[in-house]
Amino acid sequence: MVEILGESLPVVLLVVGVILAVAEAIAPGAHLIVLGVALIVAGLAGLVLGQFIGGIALSAVLAMLVLLIGGVALFAYRELDLYGGKGTARTSDSDSLKGRTGRVTERVTPTSGEIKLESGGFNPNYAARSFDSEIPEGEEVIVVDPGGGNVVRVESLGAIEDEIDRELARGRDPEEAVDAVDPAGEREPEYETG
Repeated sequence: MVEILGESLPVVLLVVGVILAVAEAIAPGAHLIVLGVALIVAGLAGLVLGQFIGGIALSAVLAMLVLLIGGVALFAYRELDLYGGKGTARTSDSDSLKGRTGRVTERVTPTSGEIKLESGGFNPNYAARSFDSEIPEGEEVIVVDPGGGNVVRVESLGAIEDEIDRELARGRDPEEAVDAVDPAGEREPEYETG
């Protein structure tokens, strides 16, 4: 039987596989579990098959098992997505934070504050700054400027005006803002009134 460091190849594979599985438990997300599972299964199979075959034949069978089980483990790892939502829980870069919404967890001012983003990655808590006003705790906010670091600039969703809000502020009836349709199905032309 092939020996490495005075131990049989199946035992070495088993020990290395267990070490990799434990390393994955300590540092999740490193994909060590895929190789760890492949080595553990190959090591266990080698201990059983070592009774019947040995030498180079056993080494070849174990190499094939590592590749086969490794492929199956990788497929299962990706399909089960043990670390969250097909990558949606991860933030790829600071620009991806722009437009995300969240809640204020610590009052946000131009100089201090903290928010928790919805789907904000592994750690959804970010230091936040407002542009000029205070945003109280519990208020819903939107990231306006991701900044490039771990401090984002936010605005209260309640303070953001959109087109409809501006039209309503000018006193225009919201029903008039909707395009009218005549019975023939053609749109009537819109006229600007001032």
